[in-house]
Parts: sequence; C-alpha cells; structure tokens
Amino acid sequence: MFYRIRRRAKGPSEAQRQFAELHAQLQNQVPPGIGVPPAEPEPTEPAAVVDDFLPPELRVPSHDQLDGRIMPWSQPLVLDGEMAACAECGAYRDWLILSTRGQILLRCRAGHQQQERRLDTAWFNRQFGPADATHATFEDCLRHLGH
Repeated sequence: MFYRIRRRAKGPSEAQRQFAELHAQLQNQVPPGIGVPPAEPEPTEPAAVVDDFLPPELRVPSHDQLDGRIMPWSQPLVLDGEMAACAECGAYRDWLILSTRGQILLRCRAGHQQQERRLDTAWFNRQFGPADATHATFEDCLRHLGH
C-alpha cells in the first residue's frame, strides 16, 4: 500500500508545476516604477498662514506674568507632624496660601499673614489646581475667595 503512494508522489504535484511556470514567467520582470526617476510634484500655492493662538481676551497669563497666586486651604495644614497655626490669633484652618516671589505665605481668616518656610513653590505647584479667575488687585482676589 505505501509503495503505491510513494510511486504516485514521485513527480511534482499540479500546484507545484503551476508555481514553477509562474515563477519562470516572472523571473526577469521588474515591478512598475522601479528604476524610473520619480515624477516632479506639481507646484502648489502656499497654504495661508493662520494664527492658531486664542484671541487675547481668552488667553490666561503665564506664571511669570503674575505677581502671585492664591489658593484656599480649608482643612488644617499639617507640616512636619505639627499643625500650622496663626502666630497672632491661633487660627489653624481656613487658610489662604499665597505664592509670590518664591515665598509661601499663610493668611488666616482674620487677615494675619506669616511666611511659611517649611513650604516651597514646588509644593504649592503640586497642590494648586486650575485657576478659575485672574484679578487685577490683591483685594479683588480676596473678595473673590470670600476673605
């Protein structure tokens, strides 16, 4: 039985024969576009320059254009294991944290300000969320934040 199968398989199959014929036909052909210099692109009109910036009334000033930034902090502020408290009135919550000229200042509800040396601008930038408004004066900002 195996002898008969081997005897039939001695010659190439029909698929192998067709592949060999196709290979022989394509042997010396070159795909179109190979060896031909590329066509020169047609000259086009330059695209119109469009200003992709926001209009001035919608632009937000960058941090170097501001005198400072303020963020409310309603919960107690714990620094190095101790709670920050106002040196004058003893308040320990409902702070405004000001970042200006590389300093961090804490302002209590009563209006007392003190520099906090344990905080830096990097800490402030990590905590600061998106700004919801910009103000021309410090007093306008205080009114906006309810102080």
